[in-house]
Amino acid sequence: MKMGSVDSIESFGLVDGPGIRTVVFLSGCKLRCKYCHNPEMWKKGVANYTAFDLAKRIIRNKPYFRRNQGGVTFSGGEPLLQSEFLIEVCKILKKEGIHIALDTAGVGNGNYRELLSYVDLVLLDIKHITKDGYQEITGLEMDEFLNFMKALNESGKKVWIRQVIIPGMMDNDSYLMGLHDMLKDIKNIEHIEFLPYHTMGKEKYKKLGIVYPYEDLKEMDQKKCQELYQKFMEAYYEK
Repeated sequence: MKMGSVDSIESFGLVDGPGIRTVVFLSGCKLRCKYCHNPEMWKKGVANYTAFDLAKRIIRNKPYFRRNQGGVTFSGGEPLLQSEFLIEVCKILKKEGIHIALDTAGVGNGNYRELLSYVDLVLLDIKHITKDGYQEITGLEMDEFLNFMKALNESGKKVWIRQVIIPGMMDNDSYLMGLHDMLKDIKNIEHIEFLPYHTMGKEKYKKLGIVYPYEDLKEMDQKKCQELYQKFMEAYYEK
């Protein structure tokens, strides 16, 4: 049986999909996003859960899922880097009728079709809309994200979009127009969310001895972020 590296588990998550959810944070990520607030999860940790043991822990919360249409969300790090492990976990969970969400930036090791077949909802993180901007923020080229996006469209799964709004970069009409054009190419979008850039991860960088890339950048004003979201939705989706 496959084993996976789990950084932590949140039993009663409220913001990572519908209803009350068990959120499983898997370690390891190829991206080095300049605004990442979990740099301690970049490297994959030791294998500490079998697929059976993780599924068993998730199933304990099944009564809560039933009451409010909740389920489990696999997050990270980047859960796609442990896809073989997750496939085994998901096979067990689907037999229990548990709703499965995947919170991902879409950058794994390819071969996404089988894992997506067990997933009910994908929470897709948009890093940037252009290839240059994407590489500037993440340190990687955009190709693998586009590869995942193709597999996601073929899967027909429901999608929630998450976009971090970085001041001076995403808070302008040009970016919002480009975001709209990108999202036109993603099927089955049910929900779009703008998240204001914050600096809560700064202390983690100091403890790890890593230079924080946006040291002088102020946090995104939450009110302005909400206003941008309303403007975006009214301009492109609510006509």
